[in-house]
Amino acid sequence: MKIPVSPPPPEKLYDILQSGDIEKITLLFSQAIGPCDSKGRYLHWDKLRHLTPPAGYNPELYWLAMRNAREKISKALPFKDTGKAAFRFCIPDLVMRDILWISENSTGAIEADSKITDPRNKQTYLINSLIEEAINSSQLEGASTSLQVAKDMLRSGRKPQNHSEKMILNNYNAMNFIREYREESLTTSMIFELHRIVTEGTLAEEDRDKAGAFRGRDDDIRVYSHGDKLLHTPPPHNELAKRMQRLCDFANRDNTNDAHFIPPVIKAIIIHFMIGYDHPFVDGNGRTARALFYWIMAREGYWLMEYISISRVIKQAPAQYMYAYLHTETDNNDVTYFIIHQLEVIKKAITDLHHYLADKALEYREAERLLEKSRLSGVLNHRQLGLLKNGLDNPGREYTIKSHQNSHGVSYQTARTDLLSLADEYRLLRKYKIGKKDVFSAPANMIDLIKQA
Repeated sequence: MKIPVSPPPPEKLYDILQSGDIEKITLLFSQAIGPCDSKGRYLHWDKLRHLTPPAGYNPELYWLAMRNAREKISKALPFKDTGKAAFRFCIPDLVMRDILWISENSTGAIEADSKITDPRNKQTYLINSLIEEAINSSQLEGASTSLQVAKDMLRSGRKPQNHSEKMILNNYNAMNFIREYREESLTTSMIFELHRIVTEGTLAEEDRDKAGAFRGRDDDIRVYSHGDKLLHTPPPHNELAKRMQRLCDFANRDNTNDAHFIPPVIKAIIIHFMIGYDHPFVDGNGRTARALFYWIMAREGYWLMEYISISRVIKQAPAQYMYAYLHTETDNNDVTYFIIHQLEVIKKAITDLHHYLADKALEYREAERLLEKSRLSGVLNHRQLGLLKNGLDNPGREYTIKSHQNSHGVSYQTARTDLLSLADEYRLLRKYKIGKKDVFSAPANMIDLIKQA
C-alpha cells in the first residue's frame, strides 16, 4: 500500500491571488467548479491529478478551485490531529443523497423488512446478523477460522479452541453488550468495558492487564502497511483521556436544534474514524470502533442496522478502508473521504440484507412446497422449516438442542421440542447420543423422507 500523494498546499491559492492573473483568479472562483468532479465523485488529489481537467484548467488549478468549493461548505469538528489542526467535513450532494437513502432504508417500515418485523422470525434474523458481524469483524483483524466453523461454535455454545475463535466469541459478546446498553449515554467507562469484552483472552501475555485500559507510555503504537510501511502515528498516551472524553461529549450531545446540525449517521461514522485515528488501545481498536458505530446507530433509531454486517463489506476491500483514513490525513484532515466510504459500505450492507431476506423467504417457500403434499403441511413452524432446508442443502449436518436454541433465541424446552418432534414423531432427522448429549443429523435421503411423511 502506498501513501497517497498530498495535494498542493493552500499557499498555492494565495500565490495565484497575489499574481494578479485575472484569468486564473476567475477560473479559481468559478461557480462551475463544485466540491465534486463532473461525475459526482469526491476525489483525492492522488487520483484527480491523473485526470483531464475542464477546459482552461491544469490539474493543479482544477484542484485548488475544487478545494475552494469544498471549503465553502466545510464544517470544523471538535477533534484535532497530533499537530493540533482541526478535523473537518462537508456534506456535498452525494453525501446528502446517501444519508437520505440510508435513513429511508434503515428506519422506516419498508416491504422487505416485514420478514424481520414478523415476531416469529425477528430473533432468528437478529442472531444470524450478530454472528455475521462478530465473525467478519474478527476476520478483518486477523482471525483465520472459516465462517461455518465459527457459526457452529457460536450456535453450539462450545468453548473457543484457539485465538481466532476467541476473538469471534468476544465480538459476539460485544454486540450483545451494545444491544443491552444502547439507550444509555456513552462514557469512557463503557468504552473500556466494550474494549475489555472484545479483547478478553486475546491480548499478548505482556498486555493482558491492558484490556479495558488506555495504552501506556511504553507502548510503541504505530500503524503499518503489510509491507511494513509506516502509515499512521497516533496521538501520545497522555492525551488519550481528554480525547476520549471529547468523543463521548460529541456522541452524547443532542444537536438537533443547532445551527450546525450533524446527521446521526455522520456522527456515528466520525466516532468510528476517531477511534481508528486515536488508536487508544494496544489492540482491538478496529473492533471497538466498529462496535461503537453500531452503538450510536442503534441509539439514534436506525433499527435495521442491528441486522447488517459492515465488517463483511469492509473485508471485501480492506485497502479501500485504509485509504479512506489516509486520504483524510493527507488532505488537511478532511473526514469527508472516510464518511463517503462508510456510507457506501452501509448502503451495500443494507442492500445485501434485502437480498439475504429474499433468498431466505425463497428457501422457506421451497421447504413448504416439499411439505405441501405430506401430512406435515401447515404443521411445522418456521424454525423447523428453516432447519429442514439447511439439512437438505447440507446432508449429514449435525444439530443439537443448544445450537438450535442459540440460532433462534428460544428457550431450551422450545428447541428440544422442535428437534424431538422432527426426529421421533416425523422421522426426518436421525437422533443419537454423544455422551449424555442428544445429537440430531440430517440424513442424505431427507427429501424422500419428506415426500413419504
